Amino acid sequence: MAQHAATQPHDGATERTDRDPAPAVSRALRILTSLADAEGVPMTLSDIARALGIAKSSTANLCAALEEGGMVEREAGGYRLGRRTAELGGAFAQQFNQVREFYRVVAASPALHREVVQIAMLDGVDALYLARHEGRSPYRLGTPLGSRLPAPLSATGVALLARLEDDEVRALLAPAEPFPRLTATSITTVDELLPMLREAREQGFAVDRGGSFGGITGVAVALDPWAPADPPLAMGAALPAEHADEARVGEVGAALRDAVAALSNPLRGPVA
Repeated sequence: MAQHAATQPHDGATERTDRDPAPAVSRALRILTSLADAEGVPMTLSDIARALGIAKSSTANLCAALEEGGMVEREAGGYRLGRRTAELGGAFAQQFNQVREFYRVVAASPALHREVVQIAMLDGVDALYLARHEGRSPYRLGTPLGSRLPAPLSATGVALLARLEDDEVRALLAPAEPFPRLTATSITTVDELLPMLREAREQGFAVDRGGSFGGITGVAVALDPWAPADPPLAMGAALPAEHADEARVGEVGAALRDAVAALSNPLRGPVA
């Protein structure tokens, strides 16, 4: 009886390991995810081991392999993501034709070339940022590459969600309610979002007035994919709120629609 009890998993960990065809790979991916969630703050070996719930010696071996591959870097304060992760992220984005053409089209746009303009995709309930045109604005605006924002709280996310039917939006986002309140003007429910989606559909572009970052107005338009396998994408500009009056928002919205038209039709020339 005692022998039988000793062979049973205590908390399900053994069962999960038995089902995992490559536990070392799974643990390595969890390390990378933990470092990404740390947002640039180094994690010590002990921190990572606790996050994974495995021995420190096993964690050290995994981190050493990841470091050798350039996926993590070690510094005095611990580990952080390595440069190789940025290369892979860039390679992921560059496989989409529209991302490759994005920089040329935005640089040719009189209304957009000085602004911070970004490409994002809908990934679950988040907007994931893939590409960024810095412009020549003195302001440091927008979201770093590889970052995520809750889709209902960003203009790019709203533009992407506006492509869905309202019942599809509710089914997708209801489990995520209430949405995080990132600023004083952040919405927190699908009911608050639906009028924003209707407005975006009517005017042809989405607007976020400080819902994700205080003092920033986002304007965005969804893209029609070139290939059926391409993910849903949107292009958005981040404007200082003090310069984002209705006239400027309308001008940028129109310029984004024109840029999106160029990106949605590979036979069309540069934006005039």
